[in-house]
Amino acid sequence: MSRARGGTRSARLGAPLAAAALLAGGLGAWSLTTATAQAAPTPSVGVQDDFNRDGYADLVVGAPNATVSGAARAGYVAVTYGSSSGIDTAKKKIVSRSTSGVPGAATADQRFGATFAKGDLDGDGYGDLVVGGGTAGSVILWGSASGLTGGTAVAGYGTAPQIGDFDGDGKADLALFSAQRVGGDDPVGAPATVWKGPVTRAGAPKTVLPVLDKSLWWGWEEEDASCDTGGGCENGPASITGPVVSGQVGDVNGDGRDDIVQWHYTGDGTWGNRLLLGGGATGFTRGWIPGDSTSSTPAGTGIGDVNGDGYDDVVVGAEDWSDKVRIAYGSASGPSEAKTVVLDQDSPGIPGAQEEGDLFGSSVSVADMTGDGYADIALGVAGEDIGTVQDAGAVVLVPGSAAGVTGAGAKAVNQDTAGIPGVGEAGDMFGVSTALLDVNGNGHRDLAVGTTAENSDNGAVWVLRGGSAGLSTKNAFAFGAADVGAPATDAWFGAALR
Repeated sequence: MSRARGGTRSARLGAPLAAAALLAGGLGAWSLTTATAQAAPTPSVGVQDDFNRDGYADLVVGAPNATVSGAARAGYVAVTYGSSSGIDTAKKKIVSRSTSGVPGAATADQRFGATFAKGDLDGDGYGDLVVGGGTAGSVILWGSASGLTGGTAVAGYGTAPQIGDFDGDGKADLALFSAQRVGGDDPVGAPATVWKGPVTRAGAPKTVLPVLDKSLWWGWEEEDASCDTGGGCENGPASITGPVVSGQVGDVNGDGRDDIVQWHYTGDGTWGNRLLLGGGATGFTRGWIPGDSTSSTPAGTGIGDVNGDGYDDVVVGAEDWSDKVRIAYGSASGPSEAKTVVLDQDSPGIPGAQEEGDLFGSSVSVADMTGDGYADIALGVAGEDIGTVQDAGAVVLVPGSAAGVTGAGAKAVNQDTAGIPGVGEAGDMFGVSTALLDVNGNGHRDLAVGTTAENSDNGAVWVLRGGSAGLSTKNAFAFGAADVGAPATDAWFGAALR
C-alpha cells in the first residue's frame, strides 16, 4: 500500500456515520461470486445479531441520505439476512418511514437509518432493531421467525440508541438520546433516558432508570446540582451535555454491567469521546476514555476483549487527521491512560506507510474473527491512497493476542486486492464503515465494509469471509442499493453497518 500524496486534504469528514467524501466512484461490472454452501451450523450467533433465530447473523445497512417517497434525505435501512452461504440479497427487508406498519412518515432531512442498535429487548430470543430517526424519534422493529416485523414508535429520542445490560440483571436495556442541533459555541443539553428491559411491543419498559448517578449532577460538564428531580432541567439527571452522534457498548471493567462509549458534540465545532459506566438503579458514572479532549471530527470507536483477559478494551480511531489509533485496555477499574497503546501505519507489522490524511481508524469494529478467544480489530483507512489513486480507501485487520495488539499478522485489503469486486477509484473511500458479524454461521465473524462515495454517492457494501486463519477474499461479495431493490441515487448506502 505504497502512497504518493501531494497537496493538502480537504475536510470532508465533518459528520459521523455519513463519514465520506462526496467524490464519485464506481465498481464498474461487479463480480458477485456465489459462495459455496456449508453444512448447517449449530446456532452460535448472538441473539442481538439474529432477527429470525436461524443461527446466522443478519446485516443492517444504513442509507440515511436516500430519497424516500419524494422526500430528500429521508433515509432507510436495508436488512439482509444471513444464510449458510452468507448474505443473500434476495433475502432482505427495506424499512423506511414509508414502510407499511412503521409509524410516522418519511420527511425531508430525517436521515432515518443514520444510527441504529441491535438487541433482544422483549426477551423472546429474537434480536430486535432500534432505528434512529432524528427529531422524529426512533422506531423499534421486532424480531420473529419470519424476521423483523411491525414497528413501535419511540417519541423524542431519535439518535444513537444503544442496547445493553446496563444494570447487570441479565435483561437487555435501551439507552435513548435525543437529536439536537450540532453547532454553536456551547453544546445544549440533550435529553436522554434508559429503559430497563424487558420492553413490551407496545413500547413500555419495565421501568425507567436514571441517566446519571446523582453524585454527578454537579461538576460533570454542565450538570445542575439544583435539579433534584430532573423536571424541566436543561442538564439534570434526565439530560446529557452535548448531542450524541454515535456509540458502542461493552463491559470495560468486568462488573457485569454494560458501559457505553459515545461521541458527542462539545461545542465550538469540536467533538469528544466519553465513557458512561453502567451503574444500575443509580445511573451511569463517568470513566476515562481516549479522545475525551476535543477534536474537529468524530472518530471511529469499537469495544471488545483484544487481549482475552475478561475486560473489554476500547479502540479509538484517528482524530483531527492524526492517523493514529489508541487501544485502551480494560481492567477492574476501567481503561486508563497508563494502559493505552498507540498504533499507526508505521507500527511493526501494520501494512502501509504513515501519512497525514489516511484516516487510519475512520471506522473501527472489534470482535473475534479467528475463534482464538482474542478480539480482532478492523480499521477503516478511508483516506488511503492506493498507488497513485488518492483516497481509494482500505481496511486493515489487526489480530488480537494475549499480549494485546502487536501488529503481527495484520492484513490490509482494498478494491484492488485480488478477489475483491470492483476497482479502486479516486475518492471511493473504501472503509468508511465496518462491521464484524458471522453471516454464514460457521463460528467465525465475517467483515462487512461500506463506502458512501461509491458510484457518485450511491454507496456500496462488501462482505469478506472470516475463518480460523483470519480474513479471506475468497467468495468476496459486493452489493448496492439497487441489488436489494432500494432507492440508490445519492443514498449513502453503507453509511452505517451493524
